[in-house]
Amino acid sequence: MKPYLVSLAAGAVVGLLYSVMNVKSPAPPTVALVGLLGMLGGEHLIPLVRTWLAAGVH
Repeated sequence: MKPYLVSLAAGAVVGLLYSVMNVKSPAPPTVALVGLLGMLGGEHLIPLVRTWLAAGVH
């Protein structure tokens, strides 16, 4: 749970800094969220494939 809170806090701090400095996010929110979804999928894909290969499922 702690990594999630640290990540949320870091994101909030960066968002506040962007707001104070009047800087727009480098990516539209939807694009950024889709990118994060892709990162999460990729992160979980390798362990899933390893499990399948270890179980002999092809």
